[in-house]
Amino acid sequence: MEEIKIYNEIINNEMFKQEMDYVQHGDFSVYEHSLYVANTCLVIAKRLKLNIDRESLIKGALLHDYFLYDWHEKEDYHKLHGIRHPKFSRDNAKRDFGLSKKEENMILSHMFPLGKVLPKYKESVILCIADKYCATSEILSSNKVLKKAKSWLI
Repeated sequence: MEEIKIYNEIINNEMFKQEMDYVQHGDFSVYEHSLYVANTCLVIAKRLKLNIDRESLIKGALLHDYFLYDWHEKEDYHKLHGIRHPKFSRDNAKRDFGLSKKEENMILSHMFPLGKVLPKYKESVILCIADKYCATSEILSSNKVLKKAKSWLI
């Protein structure tokens, strides 16, 4: 299956593996987040019985946060990370893996409604939903959040 080939090509790429070094949400690395989002996209498409381009869905989902920096560090280009990182991710993904127009739209629009790029494809909408679900789940399940929540209850 072609989607398994692209999945393996991306997750075994040395540049993509750099995502393991960056924290995304709570205790999750960008790498873990990307895998979680890709899997969640497939689950959503399957449960809704949508006819989608599975290869593009996997590729766009894995590369949606391929910005390759620690956004928690105080740097000028990290300002407005939520709005700006889709373009950085798209540029890096295009350079390292090549992208279709659909995959570019997926990456550029995944922060919708934050930002100006609208999701044009079913795969883009699925990615928007999956990313928000996964980010919320990661934040709420992090040890830091659980410790803080327990302190509020005392």
